[in-house]
Amino acid sequence: MKEQLEAIQAEALERISQTEDMKELQDIKVAYLGKKGSLTGVLRGMGKLSKEERPVVGEIANKVREVITTAFDGKSEKLEMARLEQQLEAEAIDVTLPGRPVKVGGPHLLTSIVEELEDLFIGMGYEVREGPEVETDFFNFEALNLPKDHPARDMQDTFYITNELLLRTHTSPVQARTMREYKGEKPVKMICPGKVYRRDTDDATHSHQFTQIEGLYVDKNVRMSDLKGTLDTFAKKMFGEEREIRLRPSFFPFTEPSVEMDISCKVCNGAGCNVCKGTGWIEILGGGMVHPKVLEMGGYDPEVYSGFAFGMGPERIAMLKYGVNDIRQFYTNDIRFLKQYHKA
Repeated sequence: MKEQLEAIQAEALERISQTEDMKELQDIKVAYLGKKGSLTGVLRGMGKLSKEERPVVGEIANKVREVITTAFDGKSEKLEMARLEQQLEAEAIDVTLPGRPVKVGGPHLLTSIVEELEDLFIGMGYEVREGPEVETDFFNFEALNLPKDHPARDMQDTFYITNELLLRTHTSPVQARTMREYKGEKPVKMICPGKVYRRDTDDATHSHQFTQIEGLYVDKNVRMSDLKGTLDTFAKKMFGEEREIRLRPSFFPFTEPSVEMDISCKVCNGAGCNVCKGTGWIEILGGGMVHPKVLEMGGYDPEVYSGFAFGMGPERIAMLKYGVNDIRQFYTNDIRFLKQYHKA
């Protein structure tokens, strides 16, 4: 058996020294040291030996196992080093090559417009408020002087979820919620930017989802002249100091009197062109004095308090300010369009 063990050792060492493949090396280890390996098979026959022979053969077998294991570990390390060197050579990087530029994104154009408007109105003492996009019929309509079956509801085709839940059609519900939160005890001066939803056919100037920014100022002795001064400041800051505004009578259920605001066309400076359709003016937003019923619903005494409200669309502002002719460009994520408005 001693001769058999020595033969196994010599054969294993020879095969280990000859192989240059890691998988083949593992197979060799299993063939000699595994549960069904050559060395294990020999050791199973030790039961037939005498008591005197067993310790001697056992010591030889342990030495053979140790020699084969040491040879295997040495060869395994050598093959792993060779593999690593080959990999490093194949994946070598020339550190002297110029680096690839990292493309950095920027704010979306609408985000920039909203932030610019927020900064403008915060500078005039307004606070920024937010509210839920899934709104109740009460806050979206009734609290704004639009009771059920009011014909003016048809002006806003609505996405209803249930009879009493809907996707808000404007951000005015935030105004109603804020007035009720203040309980008629202190002035309100706020803007509320956010997404709104209407059942509309998407085209160059319409979208079923868009953004609005509405403003509200309620206090004692608030007048229409305050609204005009606020809107004049807005127009000059957003479109240039040379811009002029005009207010035209209009109708909104939640304001009385109501107005539409136009700005002088920046393309022709009021002379008339195809952009302003020859009028010299471009419609930009609507507003008016808060309706007494809306004040009452919000908890304010219309005999003591008055206020004005206005609403504008950042998409409309961006289209006029930057000459964008299709509202869908804001939502199609075309990087060629968006990167034109990244600010450094």
